[in-house]
Amino acid sequence: MATKMAGTTLAEKDRLRRHVDEYSEVMRKEVPCKRHNSAFLPKPKRLTIDIQAESEQIVLVLRQHVITQTKSVFIVVALLLLPLLFSATQIFSFLPLTYRFGSMMGWYLFTAGFSLECYLKWFYRVFIVTDERIIDVDFNSMIYKDVSTTKIDKIEDITAITSGFFSSIFDYGTVIIQTAGTKQELEFEDIPQPAKVTALLNEMILEEELEKFEGRVN
Repeated sequence: MATKMAGTTLAEKDRLRRHVDEYSEVMRKEVPCKRHNSAFLPKPKRLTIDIQAESEQIVLVLRQHVITQTKSVFIVVALLLLPLLFSATQIFSFLPLTYRFGSMMGWYLFTAGFSLECYLKWFYRVFIVTDERIIDVDFNSMIYKDVSTTKIDKIEDITAITSGFFSSIFDYGTVIIQTAGTKQELEFEDIPQPAKVTALLNEMILEEELEKFEGRVN
């Protein structure tokens, strides 16, 4: 889970590294997830990332809880219903039929584009926990994303915050991670099961310390 002892082969390094199920009570109870469009993906199958090291294993992938996307859903529904409202009130009845038809098609294309943008921002804004580090990907557009990473052994403090009625009912919140790295604070915002995520990270920190104590890492 960190830099291995000099002179060891890749196979020896893999043997030195324990699988997450061997030391994590949290992950041991989780079934590997096959659905990549979920907000909580423990031990995801057939999933890789472009900055993933050869022997690095993805332990958990998180997105914002789907309930937090309710506002976007309401906006999309309102945009879809608005042309029907205009049609019923005949506000634009003075316009030629071809103009009205073209305007409606343009409106629905705009709505489709807005819906796609909302979905992509939710889908690609991910928080990833591997057996070596944590990765925070802020996806702002198709041409720009901000990726922050820190090693597990650089984590200094973890705080889980759940506030509000809906957060308590649907079990989501924010996990704040204080690090000794360049970016001193990472936030996993509005993620499902924040207490479970915090417990997992604490287990991984203990495993890092155990590896160093047993001499499995430098």
